[in-house]
Order: sequence, then structure tokens, then C-alpha cells
Amino acid sequence: MDLYGASAIITGGASGLGAAAAAALHEAGATTVVVDLPDAEDSQQRAEAVRSIGPRAHFHPGDVTDPQTAASAVEAAQQHGPLRVAVNCAGVATPGKLVGRDGPLDYGTFSTVLAINTGGTMNIMAHAAEAMRQNEPAGEDRGVIINTASVAAFEGQIGQIAYSASKGAVASMTLPAARELAPAGIRVVTIAPGLFQTPMMAKLPEAARQALAEKTLHPPRLGRPEDYAQMVTQIVSNPMLNGEVIRLDGAVRLEPR
Repeated sequence: MDLYGASAIITGGASGLGAAAAAALHEAGATTVVVDLPDAEDSQQRAEAVRSIGPRAHFHPGDVTDPQTAASAVEAAQQHGPLRVAVNCAGVATPGKLVGRDGPLDYGTFSTVLAINTGGTMNIMAHAAEAMRQNEPAGEDRGVIINTASVAAFEGQIGQIAYSASKGAVASMTLPAARELAPAGIRVVTIAPGLFQTPMMAKLPEAARQALAEKTLHPPRLGRPEDYAQMVTQIVSNPMLNGEVIRLDGAVRLEPR
């Protein structure tokens, strides 16, 4: 799919995997609309990070769980060309055991993780798909929706109850969404990353990061955001990738802890 003259939405795109995806899509010719939280403490920093991607990159502050954010992001993207790509990277990984030191897992914590990771993904998917259906075909596609799950969807570790549930749901949405949108020429694919260099990972001590890197069989390192971004562009360019959850993990399989 030729992205010159087209637009793309990337959620969680001010840092980490989303930022790399935004940069790759910008390089491929798209105008990128990056949706991220309007945090008062670092909103300006996020906006500057997006602008550094290039002249066709735009920061769109908002909450992915808010339908108005999804609608306004789509509207903003369409001002720069038909919306061809939507990449969902926004998410949280709040830890918590089913029964912890303080008792049962807090329902509010659980539901918040699902609201952001699963509900936010669905929200952007729905609004993007509605817009993409109106596009003229570009090759064989009118649009591509790419979601982000995790290997925790399949091998969730102790303390990942909420995160695993949310990412398992994202993986499970892939095929029914692809089946529904196929007549409109819209593909849906989910990437399930393994252990990657992200802002969340950067908060861990060096020894902990090294221990995690050694779990990946080959290449024996943490995944890089550029690896994820490359997969995004490969999905966009290959019309036969549809309705699938792709593990991007160097063959890692997570143990219980």
C-alpha cells in the first residue's frame, strides 16, 4: 500500500513502540497523527517528541478510552489524506496478584487495565474502520488496523492477571474484526511483542534488564522499538497478512515468574 498522500493514527505514539511505528510510517510517506495522554507534566515534551519525527507528524492529545478522542483523531487524520493505517500501542501494565498481601485484587485496578488496553483498542478500531470504509481502494486494501497484544496473552506470569486478560482479549478480537471488515477491504492484524526495550523496561535496574534479555533465544537481546516498527511496515505492505496474531519475540516463552 502506497502511503504517500495518506494518513495514519498511532496511539501511545509519543514514546516506545508507538513512536518507532509513527516514525516508520512517516518515512513511508504518511502523515502521522499521534494520540497520547495530555499529561500536564510532560505534555510539551511529548508534543516535541512527535514533532521531531518530521514535518508531517502531529500530536493529538487525548485518552483512548474516550470516544470523542477517537472521533477527533480520525477527523484530524482525514484532513491530511485518507486514513489508511491505525496502530494501537497505548496501554498500561499495572501489576497485581489475584490475591496479594493486601487481599483480593482490586476490581477497579483490573477494570482500568481492561478499559485502556482492550476498550481503548476497540474504540480506535471502530472509529478508524468507519472512516476507512469510505476510502477508495489503494491496491487491494482500503485500510489496515494493527493492534498490540503481548506474549503475556499466552504465557501470562504471576502478577499479570489484568494485563494478560487485556492482551488476551486484544488477540481474540483480531479474527472476528478481520472477518467483519474483509468485505470493506480492511485488514486487521495483531502483533504480540516479547521482551522489548520500552520506557517501562527502562525503569528496571540494569541487572534485571540483562536477565530478561537472556531469556530471549535468538537474537539474545531485548527487542528494539525498530523491530516492532519494521513489523508494522511489513504488515502494511503485505496484503496477505490478515486476521493473524504475530508473535514478535525471538522465540521467548515466559516461565511463571
